[in-house]
Parts: sequence; C-alpha cells; structure tokens
Amino acid sequence: MSTTSPTSSPSPSPSSTPSLYIYAITGSDHPLRLEGLRAVGGVSGALRAVTGGPLACVVSPAPPDLRPKRRDLAAHQEVQERLMADGAVLPMRFGMLAPDDAAVTAALDGKRAEYVRRLEELHATAEFNLKAARSQDDLLREVLTESDDARRLNERTRDGGGTYADRVALGELVAHQLDARQRALADQVVGRLSEMARGKVVASPAGDDFLNASFLVERGRAEEFSRAARQLAQGYGEGYDFRLRGPLPPYSFVA
Repeated sequence: MSTTSPTSSPSPSPSSTPSLYIYAITGSDHPLRLEGLRAVGGVSGALRAVTGGPLACVVSPAPPDLRPKRRDLAAHQEVQERLMADGAVLPMRFGMLAPDDAAVTAALDGKRAEYVRRLEELHATAEFNLKAARSQDDLLREVLTESDDARRLNERTRDGGGTYADRVALGELVAHQLDARQRALADQVVGRLSEMARGKVVASPAGDDFLNASFLVERGRAEEFSRAARQLAQGYGEGYDFRLRGPLPPYSFVA
C-alpha cells in the first residue's frame, strides 16, 4: 500500500516512514474476528481495523526490516483465510505498507465505489490455482512419433548425420511442436474447468509447467470443483503432474 492506494506496490513517501502493514480490505460490516491471530512480525493481539464508510482495512504495526520470511508469510496467509471464512475480502499481496491511519482512510475513500463493487463480485467465492506439467520425454516421443517432418529430420541427423541446417531445422520444429502441444493441453484443461468457475486468470507457466491457471469458484461449489479437477488429472494418466491449491483468498481477481 502506498500513501495513496491500497492496491499499489509498497512505496512509502520519503518524508514518512511506513508504520502500518496492510492485509486486506473488507466491508465495515465484516465480523473481523482477529483475536488469536499472530501479526506479521510475530506480535499477537496487534491486528485491528481502520474503517472508512462502508469499508474496513485490516492492519498491524509494520515490522522493521520487513522480509518474506516463512513465519511472516504464514501469518499473512492465516489472517486472510480467517477473514475470507467470514465474508468477502480483497486480499493484499505480502509487503503492502502505509504510513498511518489517515493514509489508509484516504485510500479507502478515494476508491470507495470500486472497492465496494469488487467486494460484491467476490462475495462467497474463493480462488483455486492449478499448475500442471507433462513429462518432456513423453512429449518429445509424441512429437517424433506423430510428426512426419520431425521423424524424418531426426532419422537424418541421427548419429551425427545430416547437415547443420538439418539439425537447426529439427530443433526449431521440435520446439514449435512442444509449445503448440502444451498450449493445446492448457486450453483443454482450462476449458473443461471454466464451466464450474465464475472467472479465470491464466498466467505464464514456469519451469516444465504447461499450465498456471486460477479459477474464481463459488464457495458452495468448492468441493465439486476440487473433485472435478482431481478426476480430470486422473484422466490424463501417467506422465502428468497436476497440483491444485485452494480454497485461497482471491489474489488473482483483485486488480
């Protein structure tokens, strides 16, 4: 949280040292059951709410030398999960700061209509994130089996044969085929699960993953969605690695 907006990256003004750590925005009518929760920085009983009209922002004292330590990441997540269990929440990413209550109140007032609308849209929902990877060896075998051009170039360049141009052509063709097949797989998975979601956000996958997608799911359909995702993963069989996380605070659906 900057000095002007709860959804900005942390950027305290040079003239004021941030004194508040920001967790989430909720409605002012939220139960705000904060008792027993540990704040980022390890302090118990330090969580409180700053209210502004129909909105509230959950804060605690900003710890010195804030770093994404495992303990603090867990505390941040626990606060948001407690809030999410009782009502709609706009979760902030780890590390959001503000100088004081007045800056928080001004930020809430400045985007009041937008925050209220988004809370209404996220009411009784949760995020599920699905990552998936496929064995690169299996994909390569599939390309060399099903692509006549790839198979022909592979045979030509086997055991050091063929020309340099042949080897370059094979590498480019295989890379193109792998990318196309992974994108098709991702589209297929997202298409099947989107039917049970209110919204989706597809991010760029990392490493060997071909999929990194988040789904906004109604809380009443959470078990149904989880079951469908597990069944979908089982249907793809060996050589695939599906990892489903959720229900989570709807990070991906808060701009």
